[in-house]
Amino acid sequence: MSEVYQEIIYDVADPVAIITMNRPDQLNAFTNRMLAEIRHALAAAEQDERVVGIILTGAGRGFCAGMDMGSLDNLASGAEQAEDLSALTAHPGDPDLGPDFQVTFSYLLSIRKPLIGAINGACAGLGFVFALLTDMRFIERQAKFVTAFSQRGLIAEHGASWILPRLIGSGKALDILWSSRKFDGEEADRLGLAERLCDSGTAVDQARDFITDLAANASPTSLRIIKAQVYRHLNMPLGEAMTETNDWMATSLKREDFREGVQSFMERRPPAFKRISSD
Repeated sequence: MSEVYQEIIYDVADPVAIITMNRPDQLNAFTNRMLAEIRHALAAAEQDERVVGIILTGAGRGFCAGMDMGSLDNLASGAEQAEDLSALTAHPGDPDLGPDFQVTFSYLLSIRKPLIGAINGACAGLGFVFALLTDMRFIERQAKFVTAFSQRGLIAEHGASWILPRLIGSGKALDILWSSRKFDGEEADRLGLAERLCDSGTAVDQARDFITDLAANASPTSLRIIKAQVYRHLNMPLGEAMTETNDWMATSLKREDFREGVQSFMERRPPAFKRISSD
């Protein structure tokens, strides 16, 4: 599969899949090809039973500097033709979560496995949006963030206005979105954007350790359903969320994972939960 990818590196070492955006000379700025490759790799990770969790990171000194402006300008001016990316067609994410999670990049929230952003450097524009749409952010202290939208005459794009206030509150979100000011990983941690604040060069390793611990102790099926609960219930009134939870809990009590979880606890041994794929 690696021969399909030109602008990312995709690597699986049980129980982790690592997707590395790989245009370091451009601070991993997105092209249409890179976006398609990431989507394709996420689908592959969902289908791979070895993979319990996924890490998204960047090569070199950047996470992602946003959309490649030169590529956009060339495409808009007709200087280059749109590339045929049909070989990378993929449909990751759980369609059962509903249409809210099938609009442009909102599919990231519906990926059936934990998706952790290892933010190792410059994170701007659409790259910032992708960081927001990961489930957790492991952020290195030297990372630099900027939204840039208002300074380009644009608005908060692709769900940033929905998820950023939910993560840090409306006032802090407006400060960042209005001013387009730069801030580093330490401030990201103070704002509440970082689930882990990491020393330079350690975000991927810490994310890998986190997923490895999940793989040893948590049911992959439970991880998938809990993720679906969290994002679906953000859009629901309390009563509806409670009703759905009660229904799903009744189903989970009948699963083999529940029996294994109880039995392993009684026998004082690690649980042996089955891995999952999207098939």
